[in-house]
Amino acid sequence: MSKIKLILDVVSDMRSLADSIQAVAEVMAGNEPVETKEPTTTVKEPKPKKKEITLEEVRAKLAEKSQAGLTAEVREIIKKYGGSKLSEVDSKHYANMLKDVEVLGNE
Repeated sequence: MSKIKLILDVVSDMRSLADSIQAVAEVMAGNEPVETKEPTTTVKEPKPKKKEITLEEVRAKLAEKSQAGLTAEVREIIKKYGGSKLSEVDSKHYANMLKDVEVLGNE
């Protein structure tokens, strides 16, 4: 082959390479949709946390019912959940205590 023919082949290959590089650049720029592989792991969404009920909230509700003349019933609820006074009751019972207190006086 002649030197000219070899040089023309190199020029042709360089043009082809330039076209390929341009196509890659366009894809990277977002001009063409790119097929992406979906991740195989699933992302767990955090569960919504329940609002923590505080001792002060329970105390306020119990005081309200006690002032309404339901002191004996309030004491029974506290005893039901394992305490002789509110501060002795485990905080895990606060939600149930509030439910019980809500029905006091509505019966």
